[in-house]
Amino acid sequence: MFLAVRELKHSKLRFLLIGLIMILITCLVFIISGLAEGLSADNGSSIQNMNTDALVLQSDVDKRLDRSVLSEKKLDEIRDLGIDAVPLGQKMASAIREGTDRKMDATFFATWAESFLVPPVVEGKSLDPDRPDGVLVDEKLKREEGLRLHDVLQDEVSGEKLRVIGFTSGQTFSHTPVIYVTTQKWAKIQPSGASNLYNAVAVRGKADAVKKIETSVDGVEAVSKEEALKSIPSYQAEQTSLNMMIAFLFVIAAFVLAVFFYVITLQKTQQFGVLKALGANTGYLAGNLIGQVILIATVSIAVGVGGTFAMNALFPAGIPFALDTGMILQYSALLLGVAVAGSLLSLVRVAKVDAMEAIGRVD
Repeated sequence: MFLAVRELKHSKLRFLLIGLIMILITCLVFIISGLAEGLSADNGSSIQNMNTDALVLQSDVDKRLDRSVLSEKKLDEIRDLGIDAVPLGQKMASAIREGTDRKMDATFFATWAESFLVPPVVEGKSLDPDRPDGVLVDEKLKREEGLRLHDVLQDEVSGEKLRVIGFTSGQTFSHTPVIYVTTQKWAKIQPSGASNLYNAVAVRGKADAVKKIETSVDGVEAVSKEEALKSIPSYQAEQTSLNMMIAFLFVIAAFVLAVFFYVITLQKTQQFGVLKALGANTGYLAGNLIGQVILIATVSIAVGVGGTFAMNALFPAGIPFALDTGMILQYSALLLGVAVAGSLLSLVRVAKVDAMEAIGRVD
């Protein structure tokens, strides 16, 4: 590392430019990754955070929650197997805040008031079977629409009134906030004659319980939360596009860094030759080169991560953006690996430097 540090001190501008490029690449990778994670959460955080092991859907509906229709009879058949199961109704709708004419897009999730599907409340009270008009609302509606506790919403289609009794967090579906309603209220906002129909049955149990359902109950299939999430319309298209962009960024980073370090190594061919003539072996020179790359990459990645959070603070409030510690560590390690891999081409050049030839050119 002695040679690496001395070179960094003497060629500050050169390495500052390399560091700047890597900082920009790091920022771009984490911004796109944050947007991908944010869009993923905005599209299906209600499924991701759902307290269930599997969802039982109607078979042959491509595992889509919105296409599935199950009757109470199917729910009873599953519960008769001794499995902990509750109904789940889902409906995209528009709600109107009482006293205004402003429409708010939302997704209704219906279940029993005391079931394990009801998410934790961050403000107010949870669903109450004795207050069927009470609903839980994701705090996105509070943040973006200014909704408050005890406000009254009206379902646009049925005209049913819903009183906000609590707020939840991380409950969105298909980019809309989720409103949890009781099954009593669900029966009233459903079209006539469909009050005993749900979209899914949420179950808790091990793999054998899920298999038991599929073999004992006709016309249903059990899917994991991940499968249900991926079948949300637009989820796969969004995530695939963004993940491809991230993958290409890593490839571009590898090529850019490989070219930079190779050109720098070419410029130092004579110096390497002199050092070899003085007794420095290839391993020592390679170690210094790798150490230099790791040092530059580590500092650049750290600055890039900090820059990403600084830029996130400037984003408009409505942009979905999420970065967790695990992702930051994983992608940082990957970027560091890409930087080291990009320098391998330079190592080949260092190994091929002939001391006598280099000295001769100096002379």
